[in-house]
Amino acid sequence: MRRRVLIGALTVGSLWASAGYTQSSSDAVARYRELIADDNPADLWVARGADLWKAPAGPKHVSLETCDLGKGRGEVKGAYAALPRYFTDAKRVMDLETRLVYCMETLQGMSHEEAIRQPYGDGEKRSSIEALTAYLADQSRGMKITVPLRNPQERATYALGERIFYYHGGTHDFACATCHGESGKRIRLQDLPGLANPADARKSYASWPAYRVSQGEFRTMEWRMNDCLRQQRFPNLGFTSEAANALILYLAHNADGGVMAAPGLKR
Repeated sequence: MRRRVLIGALTVGSLWASAGYTQSSSDAVARYRELIADDNPADLWVARGADLWKAPAGPKHVSLETCDLGKGRGEVKGAYAALPRYFTDAKRVMDLETRLVYCMETLQGMSHEEAIRQPYGDGEKRSSIEALTAYLADQSRGMKITVPLRNPQERATYALGERIFYYHGGTHDFACATCHGESGKRIRLQDLPGLANPADARKSYASWPAYRVSQGEFRTMEWRMNDCLRQQRFPNLGFTSEAANALILYLAHNADGGVMAAPGLKR
């Protein structure tokens, strides 16, 4: 599978050549993704996540099959497409990763430290949370993103996410909006969607979480938010933090009405 992905990467260059350099870089990359979509390595994470969802774990030695992701206990179809949302039992807005950690603690009896010990894979150790996210995102593939702001808590969290999105700071005076504040921008060969624009937000958000070819890892939305802040020279974004959930809710609501295409495939 990895060999096919590498061969697919070489296809980008041949696409430009065959097009006589008249094809845009974004068209070539889109064509590359289309060619190797059937061999997305994210499928390996999906399969592992399906096993982890059903596997007994933690001090209580129970599975996550009764975890309520917002659709009812154990219901996974369409759950990812309706997150983040406010949960009355936890009394806070939660994205998928935050809710998984909550269920690991409340259902499986894990400590918070144990539940978040490996939020992201590093090439040597695989993350259970990333695998579970892959599986659950796959259960929403082809479904409409439905993230309305139903209550005051969600509206307040959205407003916080919007403030963070436009906040300038750090050594380079960057904000999320520096790169993603308007449509039609690009950096080098990378298109930069305007994430305040619903059309751009739907297209971008719907393809996350995703497998990153350049890293050989599956990456979640919390990883993506943290990586954006890293590039802005901000401190690390706390995993499952209020700020992380606020940013993701801001993007998800902007993408409301789009159709989930995750797990995606990224360069």
